[in-house]
Amino acid sequence: MTALTISEILDQPAVVPLWPTVGRALGLAESTTYQLAAEGRLPVEVIRLGRRRVARTVDLHRFLGLLPQENGASPVYQPGESVGNDEATRVPAGPPQSSKSIPTAK
Repeated sequence: MTALTISEILDQPAVVPLWPTVGRALGLAESTTYQLAAEGRLPVEVIRLGRRRVARTVDLHRFLGLLPQENGASPVYQPGESVGNDEATRVPAGPPQSSKSIPTAK
């Protein structure tokens, strides 16, 4: 399955199931989605309704930076401070090293 688009996320009801909606919106596999939920590590609050696990759509929107406009218009993407992978800032600039320059133990 592919990840949900922003318009698909914005067209969801008030509460959505963890799988496929929340998991796909976050780009996660089904097993990873439920594992993170069980560990309390999903970035949205998990609500139990009987055997079902759901999340509030507004929490998902907030996490993804999809905030409503002040004039009541549909939510739009509002990028916030980067909290993701900062690996690119740690990688030294320059040409990639070839495997020939790295000594190997035998």
